[in-house]
Amino acid sequence: MLTQKILTLIITASFLSGCSMAALNKKDRPQRLVITPFWVRDTLAKPNVGFRKVNRMSPVIYKDRVIVGNALDGLVAYDIQSKNQVWRIDIPFGIEASATGVKDRLFVGSNNGKMYSVDLAKGQTVWTFDTKSEIVAEPLLQDGILYFISGSQSVFALDALSGKQVWMYNRQDTANLMTVRGGSRPAYANGIIYLGFSDGSVVSLNAKTGTPQWEMTLNRNTRFKDIDASPVIDGDYVYINSYDDKLYCLSKDKGEIIWKAPWGGFSTPVIMGDKIVTTSSLGDLVVLFKRNGTVAWKTKTQEGLFVDPVLLKGLVVAGESQGKLMFFDSLTGEVKGSFEPGRGVFSKPTVSADRSTLYFISGEGNVYGLQAQFDSKSSVYYLR
Repeated sequence: MLTQKILTLIITASFLSGCSMAALNKKDRPQRLVITPFWVRDTLAKPNVGFRKVNRMSPVIYKDRVIVGNALDGLVAYDIQSKNQVWRIDIPFGIEASATGVKDRLFVGSNNGKMYSVDLAKGQTVWTFDTKSEIVAEPLLQDGILYFISGSQSVFALDALSGKQVWMYNRQDTANLMTVRGGSRPAYANGIIYLGFSDGSVVSLNAKTGTPQWEMTLNRNTRFKDIDASPVIDGDYVYINSYDDKLYCLSKDKGEIIWKAPWGGFSTPVIMGDKIVTTSSLGDLVVLFKRNGTVAWKTKTQEGLFVDPVLLKGLVVAGESQGKLMFFDSLTGEVKGSFEPGRGVFSKPTVSADRSTLYFISGEGNVYGLQAQFDSKSSVYYLR
């Protein structure tokens, strides 16, 4: 159990300058972003007295439950209202990859090399599929088929109901490459899946057969060639990050490079209207214009690297790998607030369907629920 904390998290920022406070009407008065940590649980079945693990699974919201895996001992579900544990599935070596789900079924890869299908209502394993190598990438569920990449750079397509293999695509041997821990979640459009590989290539595959359609090698010259970011498809274009410190815009049909910008890394970009939000392996959070990759605004982390960003009510939210969960104004990049969970944030936050709350797991293995809203009143919040 966590000790009681008293957290006062009220951040004030003015939207206007050059005006006296007396001249501001009620609507235009400076607002405060109030961050309320209302929910927290330790996900570990027992204390970790060994090496520190990388906890980066995005929590899953299922009805009145939060489901999250840690990188030590497995998968656990909590009741949101009571905070009580509903069920736990022990998984040797734990889970780093994020999961995907539909209705009452969850699919998640593990550090023991198995893909799990889990009944969310019962907390029971339906089937497992052993790839013989770690799975640290999120799977994609599309039209009843589960697609994912393993640590050996093999792409699997499984029947989601039975767990039986439909096809497998083997990448050339990458055993001699120095690679970064991570993996690309496939993206889907019009019968084609797109994903990146540790040899620096982006490949499109026929979703039914696994037959390659086109291949583009992006990263040729750096020590780490990895493309661990997931592709993002928007119209006729594919946006993807690479460890050569570049964000690429590719044509969806041929894989041709339309433009590239010097802001690459391991995170998955987010589309925001006519802009795209991304982070770099040099510690930057950047908002670019989609049409040509020019910068709208950028900022740099103070503690580690920024991980995958999300959007929440006019805010860009991104964790620092060794620091805080940060909240930025999506138009200007101004810092609006932060939350310090301890030992950094590798988890991409999960935003609830009504956009009122977000959940994430910290570096220590604690899962948090936060509310963030603008308010003009001061408040003190208590976390138990």
